[in-house]
Amino acid sequence: MVLAACALAILFSLDRFADHAARRWALAEVEARAQTAAALRVAVLRSEIEKQRSLPFALAQDPDVRRALQTRDPRLYAALSARFEALASGVRAGVIYLIDADGHTVVASNFRTPESFLGSDYGFRPYFRLALADGQAEHFAFGTVSHKPGLYLAQRVEHDGAPLGVLVLKAEFAAIEEAWRQLPEPTFVTDARHIVLIASEPAFRFRTTAPLDEVERAAIRESLQFGDAPLDLIDLAPVPGDPRVKQVRLPGEARRETFLEAAQSVPTTDWTLFVLAPTAATTGLAATAARASAALLGVVALGSAGLWRSRRRRRARAEARQAAARRDLEARVAERTAELSAANARLVTEMEERRLARLALDAMQDELVQASKLALLGQIAAGVAHEVNQPVAAIRTFAENSRTFLDRGDTRSAAQNLDTIAALTERIGTITGELRAFARKSEGRAEPVAVGTALDGALLLLRFRLIKSDIALHLALDAPQARVAVDRVRLEQVFVNLIQNAAEALSGRADGEIRITGVSDAARVVITVADNGPGLPAHVLGALFLPFTTTKPQGLGLGLVISHDIIAECGGSLAVENRGGAVFTITLPRAQEEAR
Repeated sequence: MVLAACALAILFSLDRFADHAARRWALAEVEARAQTAAALRVAVLRSEIEKQRSLPFALAQDPDVRRALQTRDPRLYAALSARFEALASGVRAGVIYLIDADGHTVVASNFRTPESFLGSDYGFRPYFRLALADGQAEHFAFGTVSHKPGLYLAQRVEHDGAPLGVLVLKAEFAAIEEAWRQLPEPTFVTDARHIVLIASEPAFRFRTTAPLDEVERAAIRESLQFGDAPLDLIDLAPVPGDPRVKQVRLPGEARRETFLEAAQSVPTTDWTLFVLAPTAATTGLAATAARASAALLGVVALGSAGLWRSRRRRRARAEARQAAARRDLEARVAERTAELSAANARLVTEMEERRLARLALDAMQDELVQASKLALLGQIAAGVAHEVNQPVAAIRTFAENSRTFLDRGDTRSAAQNLDTIAALTERIGTITGELRAFARKSEGRAEPVAVGTALDGALLLLRFRLIKSDIALHLALDAPQARVAVDRVRLEQVFVNLIQNAAEALSGRADGEIRITGVSDAARVVITVADNGPGLPAHVLGALFLPFTTTKPQGLGLGLVISHDIIAECGGSLAVENRGGAVFTITLPRAQEEAR
């Protein structure tokens, strides 16, 4: 009886130890995966916000926008509404609209829809008041007309320091929420007051993860920031002993489920992103396997001890050692077989998880390429605006001169002025067409493209930046019409990135120059972008194409990584070296029809 009680006590202890150790290991694995998932989703969310932030600032500088607010001309308002409609569709914004200084909407991209903002009074909205007073504002709220939540990005429009109105872009996150819903982990984002703003579970939206003071709750509801949402608590309770693990009742479920919570802050905002990783399946499987192994080990060990004790009494010591060795070998074979079976099952599961993760990573990489383009677009927006403003000012001068010529009866001079105006408007169309093509999301389809054409498109966007910085540009392509199989917009993005980086490296130099050369043969085209700047530090040079490697104080370290990947996808290479400054070399195979 005493031996049986000891055996049971040993088996129970092994069972408890195996269960505890397996669950701790499983939770560590779940936490690592959850933190990785949270980091990826934060990166996608941040790129979406940054993409939308640059547009209101650029539009607020547009002369047409200022002129419309100054003249209050209905025809200018109508033209801007149509233009905003195209822009909102191109950048996937919820709506872009213009509010005059009195708080009334005069231009809106949704002017064709029943939910049109035209004529609506938004003077009460905080983002309008803050932008009018401080120049810009950001405010997340529930739309009173569209009945859709979103982040309102507001920028004051002014002339000679006097406010004319406010330009607003509403960024909506329905696509991101839908993408999150396809993933197994519930995901949501809260603000500094612990109110859920964005969520894969619609029932979580505008609820809280921490209690709100009644006075604060009443003030929020009175402001209509979140409509008539009750702002009540989500059914989320921590598990005693481990604050990382939460008991959550998901919508439509009768009982609570166990999740591990991973949280990461969203840069440039006061938001926090939460990922709830399910733990039941992983911990249950690990605990079952560990307990079974522990039970098997305990039973085998106790059985072996009993058999050894029994046979020691009946047989000689030599026979007892041989029997024990045989039993021990059998136990190791059984244990190894069980381990191999479990490892094979885990391998199959991990292969499927990696396949799904790769699909999600490919989609996120496409979004990062687009976000990088729009970030570059925001940096060169001032230069493009100057390129448009120059012909616009010239058009106005020629138009005024034409009126004078017509008053004098000099129709020939007036006709010459009108021809000049037509040429200037054609140039404006070329610039805005290139800007629109660059901002549009590329499908990534490779087709034969002339290297000179792609380089001309990049220089059209960057010319003013180079002129303003007094940087000399030397361009020497031996065959501008040499064609390579790439997506044109993505190749332009690589050129813009390299030339923009070279211009930044030459900032403040009086003798700055950028040399772009191209050499081609029957099989390949080699383009070199070089500057006479200080070059790259040795510790950066070797890791330049790794994520988050940068020499800029505010840089993310992703532009060159994305450029390297774009060139690699086309079968080419992107290399860098220091040679009297930084020298970037792009090597691309020629298009097949040319090579033949």
